[in-house]
Amino acid sequence: MEAIPTVTMQPTKEKGALLRILGVSFGVAVTLGSTIGIGILRTPGTVAAQLGNVGLIMAVWIVGGIYALFGTLAVAELATRLPQAGGWYVYARRAFGEYAGFTIGWINWISFCTAAASIAIAIGEYAIRLMPAFSGNSKVIAIAILLAFTLVHWLGLRLGSRAQELMSFAAALGFVGFVVACFVFGEAAASVTSERTVLQVPASVAAISIALVISFQSVIFTYDGWYGAIYFSEEDTNPARNLPRAMIGAVLVIIALYLLVNLALLYVLPLSRLAGSQLAAADAAQAMFGAQSGKIITALAFLSLLSVMNAGFMQTPRILYGMSRDGLFLSRASAVNRRGTPTIALSICTVTEILLVLTGTFEKLLAITAFFWVVMYGSGFVSLFVLRSRDPVSPHVFMAWGHPWTTLVVVVLSFVFLAGVIISDTANSIYALALVAMSYPAYLIVRRLTSPAQLPAD
Repeated sequence: MEAIPTVTMQPTKEKGALLRILGVSFGVAVTLGSTIGIGILRTPGTVAAQLGNVGLIMAVWIVGGIYALFGTLAVAELATRLPQAGGWYVYARRAFGEYAGFTIGWINWISFCTAAASIAIAIGEYAIRLMPAFSGNSKVIAIAILLAFTLVHWLGLRLGSRAQELMSFAAALGFVGFVVACFVFGEAAASVTSERTVLQVPASVAAISIALVISFQSVIFTYDGWYGAIYFSEEDTNPARNLPRAMIGAVLVIIALYLLVNLALLYVLPLSRLAGSQLAAADAAQAMFGAQSGKIITALAFLSLLSVMNAGFMQTPRILYGMSRDGLFLSRASAVNRRGTPTIALSICTVTEILLVLTGTFEKLLAITAFFWVVMYGSGFVSLFVLRSRDPVSPHVFMAWGHPWTTLVVVVLSFVFLAGVIISDTANSIYALALVAMSYPAYLIVRRLTSPAQLPAD
């Protein structure tokens, strides 16, 4: 990494301001925690079923890792150019104006609340598997989980950040342990399951192309979260130095871990069995340790979900905080308690997530988040081109390696991804466009209710 001037900011707390106390370890932890979830336990089976060839399977995971790495390079520059709370919203607002910023913030907030509701339900279901006595109470457990995380984060940034570091590193170590177990016990397990086979790849160029696009979508979903640290750039003691190191280092760890998990699964399971698996890691564990191994994978999934949930509980309120401070949401949502928590924004997020759990509407919203994600990604990558051409570069800004070519790669792949989403799920894509269109009347209402805010100084 190129030398970056060190400008360490002392921990501060102005009235109504976020605490500036975070560093590299938290940046790594929140990136790991935002990314490594149950997707890596499920997705390998989906990709194997589509492609049926070990070389193609690993190639898609490598391309997905390159996408995440190049995207990280671009967003690390954006986060050090504009070290402000709000994530993707901040970059779109600066590059394209208030309405574009509001739209990105709107869909980012909706997608995060939707994800939190779905994860809470999933945690409830996994808790029931571990403790069958609570059977039939998954929604009650989900709401209890949401309230418990709200309390933890109400108590302050220090507690929430320490919890993130603990859960993220524990989950990562759990996956490393799984990989080691596969290579230690996997060969014997493979010999008793079934003979390894090589499946047929799709017969035509068109079929291969479709299979590659579908597989790439699944892999990108699994890598989603690589940008998790950008929401905390305002709370980092030295964002120019810490953020690039944390984000790039964490993404490299994630890429290595995902490739190792896939190699481990391919080592344990015949390709035919992997391709038919809904939860490949559970099938591999069962092959190695028998029927009782299911609880091992359930516990690993449970831990990873807790880590993802904690990261989301820290990120989502900061979207509303950034928007409200700029006059694009209720002004009271910019209130921060003395322990560094945007409490009103946190409360709004929690109430929204509980309503989504109770009504079950998160399931429909979850189906359209793929569309939202790629719009957010694309807005950020294009923002970098705009800001590079328009705004002067501070000596404290990390410059994305290989720009414009690395950034252009992720822009092109994002458009391919978006086209694939629209073609493969047209109905939900139309629904997503309708929600995006709803952002305009929402924007007009908010502008009437709030007074214009000046653009914060960089």
